[in-house]
Amino acid sequence: MTSAAPKPEFILLLEEVNKSFEGFKAISNLTFYMDVGELRVIIGPNGAGKSTMLDLITGRTKPDSGKIEFGRDTDLTKLSEPKITQLGIGRKFQTPAVYIDHTVFENIWLSLEGSRSVWTTLFSRVTPERRDCIYEILKTVSLADKADTKAGALSHGQKQWLEIGMLLAQNPKLLLVDEPAAGMTDEETRKTGELLLSLEGKHSIVVIEHDMTFVRQIARKVTVLHQGTVLCEGRVDEVQNDERVREVYLGRKKKN
Repeated sequence: MTSAAPKPEFILLLEEVNKSFEGFKAISNLTFYMDVGELRVIIGPNGAGKSTMLDLITGRTKPDSGKIEFGRDTDLTKLSEPKITQLGIGRKFQTPAVYIDHTVFENIWLSLEGSRSVWTTLFSRVTPERRDCIYEILKTVSLADKADTKAGALSHGQKQWLEIGMLLAQNPKLLLVDEPAAGMTDEETRKTGELLLSLEGKHSIVVIEHDMTFVRQIARKVTVLHQGTVLCEGRVDEVQNDERVREVYLGRKKKN
């Protein structure tokens, strides 16, 4: 008698999720599964429901119906946004949110897991262990040489990396990254791709992106959203060759 195959270990599960806003159905019977340690890229035209999906995962808004679970059967629909953050779900929005009047080092320090208020953190002593942790994060995001620079003086791309570092300081299990390549130079985009790939396996990562060159750099598996539901999933080449995707999204992008 053969034993049953083990069930996959999902970090994130959405089943038949629906969300409407004043009669507009932003999310429609959305079903999505993501493995632990996976890097997943989500693409789709404007209005496809990508940001709403992240809002639902993080508790910023609640679904009208459906199931959203994190890890082993943790029901996210019943938890507040702060509670969901405490579980280990970190989100990076399109526009970087950093403390522009503090140094790069201080930004990471203020974000460390277990840090207290801005005031008490900045006027407490940095232990050698925490200093090492901060510099390890700064090396990961290629900002170790900018440790004493005010965050407001960084380039747009460097601010994006700093915010990713601030999320890493919280030691998240799941990273939700919304259009990280937006507004970046080609070189910054390439380095951002290398950064996200270096985090694969250490964290589970969802990346929402429009830049298909960037998508091809980082994607293992791509999910295409359209009208609030999954249109198709697969490797980048499979998605690009899907006629439905060409019609609703990629075909439009090729006009430029």
